[in-house]
Amino acid sequence: KPDCVMKKERVLLMGKSGSGKTSMRSIIFANYIARDTRRLGATIDVEHSHVRFLGNLVLNLWDCGGQDTFMENYFTSQRDNIFRNVEVLIYVFDVESRELEKDMHYYQSCLEAILQNSPDAKIFCLVHKMDLVQEDQRDLIFKEREEDLRRLSRPLECACFRTSIWDETLYKAWSSIVYQLIPNVQQLEMNLRNFAQIIEADEVLLFERATFLVISHYQCKEQRDIHRFEKISNIIKQFKLSCSKLAASFQSMEVRNSNFAAFIDIFTSNTYVMVVMSDPSIPSAATLINIRNARKHFEKLERVDGPKHSLLMR
Repeated sequence: KPDCVMKKERVLLMGKSGSGKTSMRSIIFANYIARDTRRLGATIDVEHSHVRFLGNLVLNLWDCGGQDTFMENYFTSQRDNIFRNVEVLIYVFDVESRELEKDMHYYQSCLEAILQNSPDAKIFCLVHKMDLVQEDQRDLIFKEREEDLRRLSRPLECACFRTSIWDETLYKAWSSIVYQLIPNVQQLEMNLRNFAQIIEADEVLLFERATFLVISHYQCKEQRDIHRFEKISNIIKQFKLSCSKLAASFQSMEVRNSNFAAFIDIFTSNTYVMVVMSDPSIPSAATLINIRNARKHFEKLERVDGPKHSLLMR
């Protein structure tokens, strides 16, 4: 008898043709690097993919082609099939689109269908290809677009992110989306906090193993760079891909200088952990033993119906 039932979450990825939906999906879930997405063709109708994520959580990702004919069909003949039982709608906007009015019309049509068929779905809007906007204009343009989208989304609420396949913003957005789907995330965070306090770490991060998205973290000390999580995701994911091209597999890494030591290691069957320590009196071997000793406990927590006990300080 299995420990628990697979939890499948339907995620709709929608937006106008050419907005960058399939490129971002390929980078996050199919190990593409940004420059390789240029060879991807247009999505025809709906492409389904199942992504195993954190043990028993499966993302049922529907990448919906954005050509006008397909979009019209989604709202008419395929309406119930597309929009029923949706957990998350991710709508991608090309920031440089010359058909903004049409984009907004399609977005509102999606919201109407969601409201009718899946009123509890979470809504995320990604204002994409921000790298094409002049750097000194990005904050202003994103803020204006965010205000428009929030107004148009009422009575539903939407979370907006600026994204580009060429930097870490893509990882920030998708980490936030996946975070919403993890069923026992509060229990995970509580145990991560206890683990960090037990081993006297400055910070502990948990990454999903395949995508390297940050799914949980705990920090004891304030850090200067608020974008450090997604930067690390981006850097380590690229390093992992480089290793695989050389027929090598990435397992662990230690980075040390006079101010801190950072350890990245395989944690559970579905995660990597990063532990940051600033106490020079704690040897590397001690931290690695602590990571190893916590693995079995966190393996149990990954189950959807995992144990209700927590990792307590002794």
